[in-house]
Amino acid sequence: MIQTPRLTLRTWHEDHRSPFAAMHADREVMADQGGPIDRAASDAKFDRYLAAYLDHGTSRWAVEDAAGLFLGYVGVMPRLAPTHPLGPHHEIGWRFTRSAWGHGFVTEGARAALAHAFRHLSLDEILSYTSADNRRSQSVMARLDLRRAPSRDFVVEDERAGRWHGLVWVASRQAMAPAGAQGYST
Repeated sequence: MIQTPRLTLRTWHEDHRSPFAAMHADREVMADQGGPIDRAASDAKFDRYLAAYLDHGTSRWAVEDAAGLFLGYVGVMPRLAPTHPLGPHHEIGWRFTRSAWGHGFVTEGARAALAHAFRHLSLDEILSYTSADNRRSQSVMARLDLRRAPSRDFVVEDERAGRWHGLVWVASRQAMAPAGAQGYST
C-alpha cells in the first residue's frame, strides 16, 4: 500500500472488480483504447493485474480516495514480451473514472507509483506511452517530468483501436530521484 496526501494506492481485491468494470464500460474513459470493453474483457485485465503483482512484485495499483471510493488505477506493469515494439520493458500507466478527472489525482498517484517502483525494483527506466491525440495523458507525462523519446515511438495494429501510434516518454531512475523523495509512505 502507498499513501499520498489524498490517495491510497493498494493491491487489488475483489471489491474493486465491479467498479473497475464500470470504468472500462465508459465510452469517454475508454476513447483512446477503441471504446468500452465488456465485463469479460475487464475481468481478464483485472486478473492480469493480480497475476503481474504476484509474479513480478509490480502491477497497476487500485487508487482510492480518503473515503475508500475507487477512483481508478495507476502503476508500473512489466511488459516482458520480446515481440513488443519496444522489447521487454516496464510501463507506467493509468486510467481513472471521469469523476476523478481534473483533480490532479493521476499526477499524484503516478508520481508515488514511480517513486515506489524505482525504490523497490532494480530498474533504470520506466516507459510511458500514449496516442498522439491523448493530450490529457501527455500533460500528465510532462507534469511528471518524463522525457519525450520520439526515436522510440512505435506503431501497432490493434483489433479494437485500429492502427495505433504510440508516443513514448521515459522516466529514469536518475531524473526521478528528487521526485521520489516527496514523503509518500509505503
